[in-house]
Amino acid sequence: MLFRIFLMFIGFGFSVIGGVTMIAYMNLILVGHGFDQYLVFIIDRWETYLFFGGLLLIFFSIYLPFRK
Repeated sequence: MLFRIFLMFIGFGFSVIGGVTMIAYMNLILVGHGFDQYLVFIIDRWETYLFFGGLLLIFFSIYLPFRK
């Protein structure tokens, strides 16, 4: 049980870091880049993978059954 809570907090931290930086990079759209260029730029950044990895950690900590 404690391991699941720890895993959820780590996943939450990763997803917050990734999500905040992805929102901060949306300022590129205001500079004059299009949304398609933003998506191409975001896919190359490690924060995107950190965001989705954090979401996966949260999902696994909540829904996957572990041995008792």
